[in-house]
Amino acid sequence: MTTLLTTRDVARIVAAHGLPEVLGRMVEYLEADFRRWPDFEKCARLASHSDVGVIELMPVSDAREYSFKYVNGHPANTRAGLPTVMAFGVLADVATGMPTLLSELTLSTAIRTAGTSVMAAKRLARPDSKAMALVGNGAQSEFQALAFHHLLGIEQVRLYDVDAAATRKLTAHLQAAAPALRVVQCASIADAVRGADIVTTVTADKTNATILTPEMLEPGMHVNGVGGDCPGKTELHPGVLASSRVVVEFEPQTRIEGDLQHLPADFPVTELWRVLAGQADGRRDATETTVFDSVGFALEDYSALRLLRDCARELGLGVEAGIIPALADPKDLYGHLVGETPARCQAA
Repeated sequence: MTTLLTTRDVARIVAAHGLPEVLGRMVEYLEADFRRWPDFEKCARLASHSDVGVIELMPVSDAREYSFKYVNGHPANTRAGLPTVMAFGVLADVATGMPTLLSELTLSTAIRTAGTSVMAAKRLARPDSKAMALVGNGAQSEFQALAFHHLLGIEQVRLYDVDAAATRKLTAHLQAAAPALRVVQCASIADAVRGADIVTTVTADKTNATILTPEMLEPGMHVNGVGGDCPGKTELHPGVLASSRVVVEFEPQTRIEGDLQHLPADFPVTELWRVLAGQADGRRDATETTVFDSVGFALEDYSALRLLRDCARELGLGVEAGIIPALADPKDLYGHLVGETPARCQAA
């Protein structure tokens, strides 16, 4: 049986548990899977680029389960009334190849991306961090702000976006969802970043932008670079990375897609799983500047799909997807298609 989970099911999961709990459970699932990093067969995602966006497939598997995500990134979509990012994913049984879960991942990707940001910041940001700058106030921004508020104790979020309407939208949502979180609308990127302990950049334009420049860095700052996630799409000035300790998800993919693409191939980075597994240090002192050059990796979607499956089972959600035929005779596809019962040969 293949279970189908829709956007309505995901909304019901969040309604039943509350977004803070779902975000917290997402971080738990992510950490558990990243600690099993060597168990997984991994590769960089397969991307099909065009002048207006990208469509990608993101696979990963271990000895028991295979998963993939289909996802796009088309920044101009909002002008046509479509999301910039749309996604769905599949879990399958490695032993049989049977898909066991088909799920929406548009909403869930926002949750898993925020969870991944928190997972990294728990090790890389200063423990006493209270203020975060959030540059880019689009569809991902509420999830980032609420995750850092509820899970890491961020008390103030400083907002900037070139689109003032996006900032007003984000402000209204945050004031309703988290009254204790102080929201400050800023007039520029530099104003937003000034005095922040954590800087999260989550912009959507497919350009080599320089959202954050070296002179904006302050001792002990942690940069969570989320928006730079494909060739030709960056947010951080190379000098920001060159003067910081850089942590990535899957190094072969980040060197192609992340802000790291502008640095030499031998520039040193640390994969996050090594920090989680105790093989590498997290933050080493209070003055160190750290960067999480996040592009999104398939293992995070596997974690998200596992969480969705478990929550759906707990709440009795999902329906049979009907994408795999139930065959009376597994060798007779034609008979199932035309609704015939094949005559059986009989000995004369």
